[in-house]
Amino acid sequence: MKILISGGSGLLGCELARQALAAGNDVTATYLTRPGQVDGVGWKPLDVRHREDVVALADMLRPDVVINAAYRQADWTTTADGAVHVALAASAVGGRLVHVSSDAVFSGAAIHYDETCVPDPITPYGAAKAAAETAVTAIAPRGVIARTSLIIGDGGSSHESFVHALAAGRREGVLFTDDVRCPVHVADLAAALLELAASDRAGVHHVAGADAMSRYELGLLVARRDGLDATALSAGHRAATSSPGPLDVRLDCRATQRHLRTKLRGAREFLA
Repeated sequence: MKILISGGSGLLGCELARQALAAGNDVTATYLTRPGQVDGVGWKPLDVRHREDVVALADMLRPDVVINAAYRQADWTTTADGAVHVALAASAVGGRLVHVSSDAVFSGAAIHYDETCVPDPITPYGAAKAAAETAVTAIAPRGVIARTSLIIGDGGSSHESFVHALAAGRREGVLFTDDVRCPVHVADLAAALLELAASDRAGVHHVAGADAMSRYELGLLVARRDGLDATALSAGHRAATSSPGPLDVRLDCRATQRHLRTKLRGAREFLA
């Protein structure tokens, strides 16, 4: 199977590429500034903000599956318009689309969200992700929209890097006790996305970890796994700051999990 991964040089994109290659697929992945460190992948430079370039690449490769993992939190054009361009390009060549979305589409007012819940974003990034979902649904109704949460790796994620910097005293800051998400391991997420790509599933799916926890608790788990000084991690309340965004967003993944062989582990398990 020929797979095209847009946003392939990021943490998730590289894991998708590794797993797809290991399964014997022909994998092409795109990057904005530099290619990822995965051998065997056909790396292509691409800015998804440029519709003509996205369409031309898809037309040249004729992929069976397109997985869109490209986003930039501060850039509506990349996150929203770019998703439209990828969806249009995939549809034009008959490729199956898997679009990676986010729990940022929710405000946190309801706390618990399943796949039937309607987005109510309160940040520009969440609004861009919600707009992308609407467009993707219209352009590729047989495709998959996969909402996920805080992505954790084996040391490669931004949250893990922040915890290490705090523990080593290289940065100042706190980990919030009232900022709650459902962290997912990048390997589980990639495996689930590839499984959905190979299935006949369509529409919105929630693909996050089984445990809801605060960023502070998550930081303690990372510190314990990596042998860091957990006492160097300071706790704080996000509600007391000017930091925008929802506080408590918990993706209910039970409906999606019933259709997956991949187990969506909780952070208490994969960080043990």
